Parts: sequence; C-alpha cells; structure tokens
Amino acid sequence: MKKIVLSITVAFIATSTLFAQIPNNGFENWTSMGSYSNPDGWATMNDMTAMSSVYTATKGTPGNVGASYLKLTSKTVGGSVVNGIAVSGTLNTMTMQPTAGFPYTGQPVSLTGKWQYMASSAGSVSITLSKWNTTTNQRDIVATGSQTLSGMAMSWASFTINLNYMMSMAPDSCMIVLKASGNTPTNNDYLWVDNLAFSGSVAGLNENNSPVQGLSIYPNPIQDKINVSFNIQNEKTVALKVTDIDGKLIHTQNFEQISGRINQSIDATKFPKGIYFVTISNESISETRKIVIQ
Repeated sequence: MKKIVLSITVAFIATSTLFAQIPNNGFENWTSMGSYSNPDGWATMNDMTAMSSVYTATKGTPGNVGASYLKLTSKTVGGSVVNGIAVSGTLNTMTMQPTAGFPYTGQPVSLTGKWQYMASSAGSVSITLSKWNTTTNQRDIVATGSQTLSGMAMSWASFTINLNYMMSMAPDSCMIVLKASGNTPTNNDYLWVDNLAFSGSVAGLNENNSPVQGLSIYPNPIQDKINVSFNIQNEKTVALKVTDIDGKLIHTQNFEQISGRINQSIDATKFPKGIYFVTISNESISETRKIVIQ
C-alpha cells in the first residue's frame, strides 16, 4: 500500500524542531496531588494506583536535558500488574486506553526524544495525528508512528520515530502514548522519557495534491455495508481497495476517468469481524482510512 509521504514530491524542512507544541515536552512541570505528583499535560495511571500507595509515573532527576524527566514503571497492584502509561491528553484509568490528545495542526516528519528502558513485555512509544470528520462525527487518522521496545537501553539514548501519513489534510489533534509494557505487563518494566519534540515539517502535503477530496467512510464501526463517498475534481482513474490488518487485499474496484461526487457501497457481511483499511488511490497518491467491522 502506497503512503502519501512516499508518493508525492515532498520537501522536508529538517532543521525545524517544534518543542513548544508538545505540552510539557521535557517533563519539567509537575502538579502535586498530595501523596504523589502528575506531569502537567499528561494523564497517567497514578490516579487509580494511588489508592494502593503505588505510583506508576514518577519524577526522575536530573533530566536529559533539564531538571527532571518522566519515569514510567509497571507495578503490581492487588495481584495484577498495572502498565506504566502516560498519555499527552486524557486516559481512561479503568480500561487503560487513551481517550483524547491535545490540539495540534502541524505535519511533522518525526517524533524525537531521549529514553532509557527495560522492556520484558514490549513497551512502546506511539504518536497519532487525527482530524474530526464532521460528516461521520468521528476522527479520521491523518498519520501514525510507533516504536516497540524490547530488551534494554540502560543509558540515555536518542530516538526518532517517523510518521506515515494516510491523509493529505492537516490534523487538529495529536496524541502521544508512552507505555512501559505491552498488553501483558511485567512487574518493574520501565520506560524513562525526556526531551520530546517534533522534527521537520512535511511541505507540499495538502488536499489539493490528493486524487480525492472529502473522503468519508460511514458508518464506522460497520455492520452490514461500507459506504464510501468522495469527490474527484478532474477526470482521473482511481482504485478502491479494502485490505485486512495483515495487508491482504480482500476487495478491489476501479473507477475509469471519473469526476464529481462518487458514492459506493460494499457488502461487509462477507468479511470477518475486525480491523480493515479502505484506500482510494491513483498511480502516485493514496488516501487510506481505518474501519472496524463488527
């Protein structure tokens, strides 16, 4: 599957690093909650685990650089291990799932920072850029990037996580998720993070370069039909493809030299339940949306 960032002529402004746009990016500011502190602008599991006098997010000193950094540690609470998680926004401490990010409209090339970790069960650092779709009343994924952690990094090391763009439009929100462990947390897995920043800017990535405008897929989640709607301003030949989470092509349809508003329905009852990707593309550019079939 082609990615926009690879298929259009893109200019990278590599010297642009946007520190100020990530809230509390150096974890210098913390708010006391009484028996513990939380990093400003970040949600952690502390609000839940504090009832057991256990804290999965703590302040480390000194920072790299700065006065402090974030220490995430998976901890045993009441017979089970709670993942050390921090989200640049809001976090549901019951489900341990992120629920919202922070306002952001940039199109960076990558997320950079410093880390140390010991990850027995696949910790991770991930970033998601999204935009609210007023047609579907849901969020469309603009770009994602992630790095799974394994083994150990016992001294401060620099990291760079590149973003893959699935849409040509600018986002309105960013969510960064830091995890000391994977889906099955291991006690005392840890991830230390400091000095987060966006690096570079993707120039020339705009909706005018896309083969389609106003792409919407609804409803989502989907039960019986995948409804796809998009607009072609000039006559073009585009392909509609549906792939599963493993990249296997399960549906394809070509539209020859079309223009105007296109509405297409796909029977979803023949597909197993799960996560899929719908892509509209021509020979050089693609737009991709994630869907869930229930």
